[in-house]
Amino acid sequence: MATMIAGYGIFRSALEEANELFDYELHSIALSLPPSVAATDLVTHSDKDVEGLDDERVVIQIWDSKGTEIYRSIPSAQFPLQQAGFHSIEIGEKHFRVFGIQQSSRFVQLAQPTFVRDELALKLASRTLWPLLTVLPFEIAFVLFVVRRALRPVNTLSKTLAARSVETLQPIEQDHAVPTEVQPLVDALNGMLIRLRGALQSQRVFVADAAHELRTPLTALKLQIQAARRDAAVSSDPSWLQRLEERVNRAIHLVQQLLTLAREDAEFTAREGTVDLPIIASDVIGELSILAEDRKIDLGLECVGLTHPNDTIVVRGDGNSLTTLLTNLVDNALRYASAGGRVDVRLIVSSGTAAVEVIDDGPGIPPSELERVLDRFYRAANTTGQGSGLGLAIAAKIATKHGASFEIQNRTDRTGLCVRVSCLPLVARI
Repeated sequence: MATMIAGYGIFRSALEEANELFDYELHSIALSLPPSVAATDLVTHSDKDVEGLDDERVVIQIWDSKGTEIYRSIPSAQFPLQQAGFHSIEIGEKHFRVFGIQQSSRFVQLAQPTFVRDELALKLASRTLWPLLTVLPFEIAFVLFVVRRALRPVNTLSKTLAARSVETLQPIEQDHAVPTEVQPLVDALNGMLIRLRGALQSQRVFVADAAHELRTPLTALKLQIQAARRDAAVSSDPSWLQRLEERVNRAIHLVQQLLTLAREDAEFTAREGTVDLPIIASDVIGELSILAEDRKIDLGLECVGLTHPNDTIVVRGDGNSLTTLLTNLVDNALRYASAGGRVDVRLIVSSGTAAVEVIDDGPGIPPSELERVLDRFYRAANTTGQGSGLGLAIAAKIATKHGASFEIQNRTDRTGLCVRVSCLPLVARI
């Protein structure tokens, strides 16, 4: 392709030079014609028409001051009178270059076929191009050699990756120097392999922990059913039925939490939408009010930072995910709050963002374990409820997807815990 472009450029350059040369020749011939050229000279030339002009033939025509043609070098080669200067004309299917000049008592016009110029330009270009065409095969061979040598590390890398098993996620070992151009590719592959290995390891740990957590309530449930089969009187005992129901409820709650966590893990970013925080907070409080009444806990909602009492707090995010976040935080607070105590849900507006706080008066979390309570299936040593250890992990995951910060702090005024989700982007306050 480069050779073709170079050849075309050389041809065009040679054609321009040929045009300049022949234009100069026409101009020189016109000036060199003697003033004694007479009309009688017309009979001294053979009769050739325009189509029969030789390659280098120049047709000369002369008109006197009255506009009468007094000389024509080829009688049958008739060209129309043009204005002074250079012109390109077409007669039949042939193109001609015409030059005219006004002299003292006559007007001289010369015409020449343009294919003469084209052939000369082609000859000049071919003389310049043949060395390029001669070395072209060597250039192609050299380029192929350089490209193959430069791509050798890529081919080696491809063979190394193709020979790996599906379970091999170790970073690529660089046994030899990697070219600068390929190094970013190797670094990106190693980073992807490291992230993928971490994700698979987390998945394996999650599956193992889930199996362990599910096995405990299901095993206890199975043992109680076996005891009921051995002793018919036990199956009619109300306390036994209550314990059996608690086991079933715990298993159901754990399965629901696992499904919720799996759904949140499958989505890396929150779905686009708008959420009215007071509405979903009221819905969550309404659904969990029965649990609060059973434990005689005062469960309330408070909005802080509103200009008017009827203002709404609308944030960007996924309504289902934020509802799950609030449900887990409030449910977790109700489970660990003291009987007859209090759980407050606060919605705070400031500086174009919204925050959610869930405050309880339970035992709190030992300071040494505050960083670990977000681990999946981890439960603080001082907890006595029937939780699964997933509520806070799910809430933290949802907050991260929404670009919000998630903080857990022990209360300073008394025992209890304060969980805060802040920096939720505010859409409008109407």
